Amino acid sequence: MTRRLVVRAAILFIVVYLAAVAFIASQETRLVFAAGRPLGDARPARPFEQVELGAGPQRQFAWMMRHAQATEAPWVLYLHGNAATVGSRVNILRYESLRALGLNVFAPEYRGFAGLDGSPSEASLTRDAMRGYEYLRATLGVPSEQIVIFGWSLGSAVAVNLAAQAPASALVLEGAPASVADVAADAYPWIPVRLVMRNPFDSVLKVSAITAPMLFLHSPEDAVIPIDHGRRLFDAVRGPREFVQVRGGHVNAAAVDTVAFFGAIERFLVKHGVLPLEP
Repeated sequence: MTRRLVVRAAILFIVVYLAAVAFIASQETRLVFAAGRPLGDARPARPFEQVELGAGPQRQFAWMMRHAQATEAPWVLYLHGNAATVGSRVNILRYESLRALGLNVFAPEYRGFAGLDGSPSEASLTRDAMRGYEYLRATLGVPSEQIVIFGWSLGSAVAVNLAAQAPASALVLEGAPASVADVAADAYPWIPVRLVMRNPFDSVLKVSAITAPMLFLHSPEDAVIPIDHGRRLFDAVRGPREFVQVRGGHVNAAAVDTVAFFGAIERFLVKHGVLPLEP
């Protein structure tokens, strides 16, 4: 009798466990991308333009924010993170501060975000980022040595995927995970994440293919992507690299530690010849 109860309890545990694993796996798109928010009404200061990225069944748009005085300024291809849109105020803060450094800013939106059709995935976000990159190169005629790729949070994983395929003058990664699968494994240690995850974003396996200089900005207070993840990614880089600690956690570093945050970006881009040295 006791043995029968033990067997039944074991079977029940296995069934419940497999059901829990299946449920978490079915929620991956929602948990990883947290897409679906509307674009909202916030807009950056002018000059500002929304452009359509090419023709085809999958509509995509981008925000283009030129520097008012610097017609030959380098371009930042800005890739935002999850649970946001190109119109989120935290992103607009970054656009305007980057533009104040003397940069043009180009921010493509991903499918499934800000009212766009489609379901996001690692492959689709990488394609959407590449579409933005190709618009800069082909439509605007921007040379690769005038393009800086900036990725924040999940956008930094997209930036690594893009930069492993497309040349750029520099990369700036804020709150970057070494691997989204590893972050998920920390959050769900009882689930075999690597067996079920379809969008692992394993930046740590790809970053060594990037030759452009890389700047990492990460906060020790980051509770979403712990700083150890960013350092592990930094350690995998083979080319020129810098790691700068900033205050403010995962979301608010640009607002809380503004001088250190954008000062580090400016010094890095001047050092590598992307921005001119101030007289």
